[in-house]
Amino acid sequence: MTRNHTPKSLAVLLRARMHPDALPSPPPQLSPPPPSTDPDPAAPPAASVRHWLHAAASAASPAPATLDSFSDGYRSLDRVGRREVLRSLATDYDVPRARVRDLMRQYMSVASVAAAGGDGAEADEGKEGAGAALYRMERGLREALRPRYAGFLEAMNAQPGGLKLLAVLRADLLALLGEENAPALRALDSYLKEKLVTWLSPAALTLHRITWDDPASLLEKIVAYEVCGRFPVDFDLAVHPIRNLIDLKRRLGVGRRCFGYFHPAIPGEPLIFIEVALHKDMAASIQEVLWDEPPTPESEASCALFYSISSTQPGLSGINLGKFLLKRVIDMLRRDMPSVQIFATLSPIPGFMQWLRAKLASQIKLAETESQEGNSLEGASSTFRESILLSDEEKMIHNAIEQAHGKQGIELLQDILKTSQWVKSEKLSAALKSPLMRLCARYLAREKIRGKALDAVANFHLQNGAMIERINWMADQSEKGIQQSGGIMVNYLYRLENIEEYALSYSGKGLVHSSPTLSQYLEVTVTSV
Repeated sequence: MTRNHTPKSLAVLLRARMHPDALPSPPPQLSPPPPSTDPDPAAPPAASVRHWLHAAASAASPAPATLDSFSDGYRSLDRVGRREVLRSLATDYDVPRARVRDLMRQYMSVASVAAAGGDGAEADEGKEGAGAALYRMERGLREALRPRYAGFLEAMNAQPGGLKLLAVLRADLLALLGEENAPALRALDSYLKEKLVTWLSPAALTLHRITWDDPASLLEKIVAYEVCGRFPVDFDLAVHPIRNLIDLKRRLGVGRRCFGYFHPAIPGEPLIFIEVALHKDMAASIQEVLWDEPPTPESEASCALFYSISSTQPGLSGINLGKFLLKRVIDMLRRDMPSVQIFATLSPIPGFMQWLRAKLASQIKLAETESQEGNSLEGASSTFRESILLSDEEKMIHNAIEQAHGKQGIELLQDILKTSQWVKSEKLSAALKSPLMRLCARYLAREKIRGKALDAVANFHLQNGAMIERINWMADQSEKGIQQSGGIMVNYLYRLENIEEYALSYSGKGLVHSSPTLSQYLEVTVTSV
């Protein structure tokens, strides 16, 4: 035996460690006992809310009145006060690390004794006792690693109005994380997001078709949320916000559908909703969708076009409710309208122009560096140099500009794209169509970040099993559309027989499926300089 332990002494030692009295009770919580009185009326508002937070987080089963007091107080706080409470929640009610360290020391001590081994019946008895002790300690460790705010969040979720409060709290937390990337705040966000994913599982949600006959309070919220709604993965799919109730009535009328996901804990308010236009063919512009008069008779419709998705809760960012909503809506439309066989989107490309402007700026900078440094950096910089424009495209841009002042094509393109005035010139629009459409196809299908599409909207639809079917020139001629994507919009197509295959290949290999129509732009090669 090692460490001078006989089999009998090892068994005795392990039995002693297994005795409840042998394991010291967990150290007391760092926080003082829950307060039994109301907060000081003279205290600052944030201090009063922290008082109710402490009362709720310190109790094994928080009283509903305490949770209500916290909820009402938190909602009344300004931005600074809310951030003070969030910092307190993340740091003062985190994992009790002192207790975790104590349990780990005990665990390692028993594990080392058990590993000493030995022969004989007494040694076997000792090993069996050690195994039971280790399982018990592991259970205690799992409990200790649970942050102290876990019980508070779960109790708040069970409280009437609590789920909505938690969504508000996480929205504030995400805004704070944008400025303070503190580990404790990240841990709180990660835990809360994980719980929200569970609480908002598709089984807990109800799909409802929103019609003009719904309560006025719901319809008003639809208008308000589409104007300022954000999608759960942080991009805006409300291409043309609803202008007023008259516009909403049209979008809920003949040839239109609107579906929302509702949760019983947030009655009368959709978490996310999607707008659908019924057409004979896949629309190529948002103008076709919004201003088709008269609308396509529903009996003649063969295409369901998803053209707007809006989230109502910024605090649900990163929770992919849209994926489940799309699939449920497709199933419902297939059941109710067998004539509809095409399921597609007309989607914005919000990151295209930002990417293109950055690409132009970097290439111009590299060219200037080469010119200034001579040949000393030619080998290194040429690795990153590429010809953004084809020779024919560059010629067309030069011909469309009356005074080029000796600038290269990419410099002229950069100047043109600084404003949206170029769309008013037929000559410039014609010159830019070829390069912008080709570069847009490249951006959607080939530009990646961590193996997935760089464009957030593209990533959303591709991970759901869609393919890139077509890009459309001047499909969104609004100021926002020109600034974000040069007016280009994209149709993503959901082929029902390929959805699972495409989703798996994109998720596993980053493979982007596209139609021959799009491939014609991708087949054009541009040689590096």
